[in-house]
Amino acid sequence: MGYIKVNGINLYYEIHGEGEPLVLLEGLGYSSWMWYKQIEELSKHFKLIIFDNRGVGLSDKPDVEYSIEMFADDTIEVLSGLNIDQAHILGVSMGGFIAQEFAIKYPENVNKLLLCSTSFGGPNSVPIPQETLNMMFKGGGGNKSLEEIRNVTGVALDKDTLDEHHDVLDKIIKEKMENPQPKYAYQRQLMAGASFNSEDRLCKIKAETLILAGKGDRVVPWENSILLNEKIVNSKYEVIEGAGHIFFMERPDITNSLVIEFLK
Repeated sequence: MGYIKVNGINLYYEIHGEGEPLVLLEGLGYSSWMWYKQIEELSKHFKLIIFDNRGVGLSDKPDVEYSIEMFADDTIEVLSGLNIDQAHILGVSMGGFIAQEFAIKYPENVNKLLLCSTSFGGPNSVPIPQETLNMMFKGGGGNKSLEEIRNVTGVALDKDTLDEHHDVLDKIIKEKMENPQPKYAYQRQLMAGASFNSEDRLCKIKAETLILAGKGDRVVPWENSILLNEKIVNSKYEVIEGAGHIFFMERPDITNSLVIEFLK
């Protein structure tokens, strides 16, 4: 763990395990703690590379316009700085946008691709529900009450199984309260995601692709996985029951086994 200089800023990164490189890309407002239910198991099989995107966690947070292409360019620079030519790429939500952009722009650097809780964006994707959007616009910044954070965070979990996952909710709240993302940086990330649309470019993805979604996703409806599957030639999708947007935290055992099985 440490810092790596990419595109004029410092990004915090960690490496866990040995084997084929696997990059994990986080969603809006999340940083590398997000993988706390993946690191132990996946690092037995792969060299995990995780880092905080610009604007969040321990990485620099420049107050300039961000774009998904910029995040993809940061990712290639991280790999280059670590002398890694090719890696498996796994992205969740906004990280799924970054993973798509990376696979389109840097196809020779992708081994296999995993897209989780994500869409291709634009007008033809299944939109984020308005209630969730209202919550998302309240994200970022400190000085929030525990109740506010709990409401915004809770939408990421399947409401039908929420009672089973208080540990996950408590973990997210703890991390977000201890290291709040500045409001401006959250907004920069949010706007980068809002303008993303890969629909007409997905035909360029040549990597073998696994698309995963939680059936109870209240942020990016799971039906987007079907649309992605229709557009990406060498892809398959799987929907996980009893889990929401952060299914990898809610159902880590099944998630980790699906990832290992696909990549092995």
